[in-house]
Amino acid sequence: MSYLNMKDEKLLPVVVELNKLLADYHIYYQKLRSNHWNVLGKNFFDLHIKFEELYTDAQIKIDEIAERILTLRYHPMSTLSDYLQTSSITEKDNLKTDVDMVNETLNDHKIILEQMNKVIEVSDSISDEGTIDLIGAYIRELEKASWMLNAWTKSTNGSLKRSTQEI
Repeated sequence: MSYLNMKDEKLLPVVVELNKLLADYHIYYQKLRSNHWNVLGKNFFDLHIKFEELYTDAQIKIDEIAERILTLRYHPMSTLSDYLQTSSITEKDNLKTDVDMVNETLNDHKIILEQMNKVIEVSDSISDEGTIDLIGAYIRELEKASWMLNAWTKSTNGSLKRSTQEI
């Protein structure tokens, strides 16, 4: 019995992109764990907590992405060697400054958001609303986390663009 109204061959491109996202999330997760363990300095307390919050969220998303792949009737990628080979996120030296940790995390967010957009694109082409809904929520959450980390990198006298414009 097929509980999906989509043919397996049409789902394969979605599964391929979801597996790439799964690989990205695994490398991202481990880098966040490393940051959590290795952060030093006056920002230790704030960043130690923030990195834990981010890797806990990533852990949940890893499980949900894998379960979505299973829902689509495919096996998710599940070996570290496959993740390392597939991910667009690369491992970096684990001993770095707090500022470098945040900037690298923001760069990883950019990579993940790009992959999420690829997942949305292929999912939309076959009307896979379940995947679109899942990843759409992830995009909103990761953009918010990115905004907060980016704000942390700014000086206190920085400013944003004004929202009032002549129409």
